[in-house]
Amino acid sequence: MVDISTEIRKKEWLEIALAVAVLIAGTLLPSQIALITTSVFFVLFAFFKPFQSLVILIPYVIFRTLFTDLNSGMKLIGDLITIVVLFRLLLLNLKNWKTWLHFKKFEWFFFIFLIFGAGIGYLTGVSISAIIFQIRTFLIMYLLYYILSRSELPKNFFVKLAWITVFSGFVLFVQGVVEKISLRRMWMPEAWTEKVLSATNFVRIYGLVNNPNSLALVIFFAISATFFLRWVYKDGRYKWLLLISQVAFMGLLLLTLSRGTWISSFVFVVFFILVSRNWKMLKRISLTVIVSLILVYVPVNIGTMLVQNYGSDVSGAPSVGGLTNRFAETFDEGNLELMAQSGRVFYIKKGFEVFFDHPITGTGFGTFGGSATLSYDSPIYEKYEIRSDIYGGKNFYSDNQYIQVIAETGAIGVILFAGFLLAMVWMFWKDRKHPFGQYMFALWFATGVCGMVYNIWELKVYTMFFFMLYGIWSATHKLYPELQLSKDETQN
Repeated sequence: MVDISTEIRKKEWLEIALAVAVLIAGTLLPSQIALITTSVFFVLFAFFKPFQSLVILIPYVIFRTLFTDLNSGMKLIGDLITIVVLFRLLLLNLKNWKTWLHFKKFEWFFFIFLIFGAGIGYLTGVSISAIIFQIRTFLIMYLLYYILSRSELPKNFFVKLAWITVFSGFVLFVQGVVEKISLRRMWMPEAWTEKVLSATNFVRIYGLVNNPNSLALVIFFAISATFFLRWVYKDGRYKWLLLISQVAFMGLLLLTLSRGTWISSFVFVVFFILVSRNWKMLKRISLTVIVSLILVYVPVNIGTMLVQNYGSDVSGAPSVGGLTNRFAETFDEGNLELMAQSGRVFYIKKGFEVFFDHPITGTGFGTFGGSATLSYDSPIYEKYEIRSDIYGGKNFYSDNQYIQVIAETGAIGVILFAGFLLAMVWMFWKDRKHPFGQYMFALWFATGVCGMVYNIWELKVYTMFFFMLYGIWSATHKLYPELQLSKDETQN
């Protein structure tokens, strides 16, 4: 059971508010000044207030696209916080340096997978910078797991993470509704409002994350946070605030029209209910969905239709869209043909084509549909006649984590990646009698489904939540020798 204190001191909230104010102020400064000032501030903040800085990572990573689009000098904050906190952890535990090297099986599989993929990529001709970029993408959020799983956590740390997620969710909800009703003309950066979208995507909410699928995944964790806080405050404190939050967030999740997140959320609920036998929770979730349809989804769509029909000067704007239409599009003949020519199906076919040519080792990191290929050229695209203009001139995301692993690392990589995943779920299965273990067990399956439609292990906004939760779970079970990170903060 997680040792939780619900009390969060005023001083702690003031520190968090100050850090958030610095983030907001940084967007208003010239980029070079913003880069220097925010870097200095968050290096110091992370070193002297490590746990508070990890709390700040949540709004920073959620709104990172907004911050960096407004000011390119805001790009380094997340990495700086993570690296400085890791440095502090190691620095304060120099005498126990051997404990740094205590790893579980899933970590060994993960490390070997990274080394193998990097080595094959280098032999294939991928640049060192592209390989480092890809490894960083996989590794950076794992470092949050490393830090939290080995630290003595403040008793109220989990509660603070939940509240900051709920507050971030409120911002996303309000902006998302305004974005939807205004037909993407209000409360967004100008560059976003001018972006040309297909009729299918125009009706979706992109939010301040600037991606409907990423927004939906964040909202999934925001909904989880509200249920967790309701469990924490059994005395009824904040009951109505959390109930309203649940309904609002569930409504926003529906408005994103994110099929992949809907399906993975359904899988999560199924496995959580099966392992927990918590039928009361199923009733609460079902009731929340129904109320959110009535109070959020339908009214927002009606408001959008009224604006579109009577108050909009946007000619030829697409229809508002809907749940049934979204699923119908999945099996639409034209849509299926498009996916086969240049979409997910096309890339799956190409991935297997690469695999059959390199069945044992694949072609290595930075060669097929990963984060590195968005910024660097792939040495194999010309050979396999893979188009690189699907996303406005950029190379493509495979939108399927597994086909990327198959193509880039072959049979050996598949075995290593499977070991990484299965070693994790075995740990959660052994803890299936406890609520936290039940949650992580269900989340593992939901993540597995997400990997079929997203490059989920490269999506920082998702892996941040996953590895933070995993790290807290590991810390509460004392899976590693406990290291001191911040005596002052753990006494809260």
